[in-house]
Amino acid sequence: MIGAMFQRHLALVLRRAAKQFPAVFVTGPRQAGKTTLMRAVFPRLHYVSLEDPAEREFAAQDPKGFLGRFRGGVILDEVQRTPNLLSFIQTTIDENRTPGRFILTGSQHFLLHQHINQSLAGRVAVLHLLPLSLAELQGRRAHDPLLLARKGAAIPSTPGKPLEEFLWRGMYPELHARNPEKSLWMKSYEQTYVERDVRTLVNVGDANIFGRFLRLCAGRVGQLLNLSSLANDCGITHTTARRWLSILEASFLVVLLQPHHRNFSKRLIKSPKLYFLDTGLLCHLLRIHRPGELLQHALRGAIFESFLVGECWKFYVHEGRDAPLFFWRDRTGHEVDLLIEEGGVLFPIEIKAGRTIATDMFGNLQYFLHLPGNTQKRSMLLHAGDDAYERQSVAVRPWYALG
Repeated sequence: MIGAMFQRHLALVLRRAAKQFPAVFVTGPRQAGKTTLMRAVFPRLHYVSLEDPAEREFAAQDPKGFLGRFRGGVILDEVQRTPNLLSFIQTTIDENRTPGRFILTGSQHFLLHQHINQSLAGRVAVLHLLPLSLAELQGRRAHDPLLLARKGAAIPSTPGKPLEEFLWRGMYPELHARNPEKSLWMKSYEQTYVERDVRTLVNVGDANIFGRFLRLCAGRVGQLLNLSSLANDCGITHTTARRWLSILEASFLVVLLQPHHRNFSKRLIKSPKLYFLDTGLLCHLLRIHRPGELLQHALRGAIFESFLVGECWKFYVHEGRDAPLFFWRDRTGHEVDLLIEEGGVLFPIEIKAGRTIATDMFGNLQYFLHLPGNTQKRSMLLHAGDDAYERQSVAVRPWYALG
């Protein structure tokens, strides 16, 4: 199994949650490895996939009888297929609150969120599994971004493959475990997502329009989100664009990085920035067919930025935490790519796709650190090369050190 090849960092949090809550719900995008992880962490529990028509029919027609089979606990995979079952799980839990009885997975968090809140509030731990981090792929511990920025921090060895290979292939487990033809795998993934998942959520009359919407989002990666422009270019209403974007967010395909609103400047940008959590899918949508095309691609910088934002996002999510990530930008053009808010302090990170460090790469970090009222005195520059050193208040780190 794929799970035997990768040690997922969420596993520790998952075990801890199962000792405290009667139910644990793990959600995330399709093909992130949820099923494999659950079966690896809980090998003694019964496993039932609700994609199986017979099991789904049993659960729908006789939920009490269905649940009555699993006295010692059960993994219920793709539970969004039978959302009404959650009410009966609630009743069962109220009769017996033994921790770890129900391990639930689902790919459609947007459908389940309301049901979970209504039926299992206070009874369930909700965790998210995203595609592999670089650390998981390398079989090493994840690096806390804040600790990575400390003087003398240990830097992992180079991954052994060029940066462009990771950007282009992406981090879905199967693409690394079995090495299928990437273009065919991603084409199937996109089609399955559009035809199977999206059409169960919204009335997409023409799947080609939604596919166009996906590609338009890809073309805006790393940019401030302008929903009106996105809707106009796609030929849909502003309301439809907002709804479709919320589906992409809830599917864990994109994240909207929000601007931080601490009033260092009275003229701050207020629109979020759009990123894809997997650059392999992003490159597929941008029709980038080979890793080498990324060397001169117009969006290379934005794709690289999306990769590192995703790596940082995975670190927090796989620790069972909300990602405390923002960006900062004022209307005069000063910008910090990534802010981590911890304990009321904002830690700034600049992301540069160049392999050679230039003096002008430090300008925005220095500007931010010297804003009136800012108490932070350290920062970090992540870049596409191999250099790791300290330069004044900036920790210069290579791209593969994060995650």
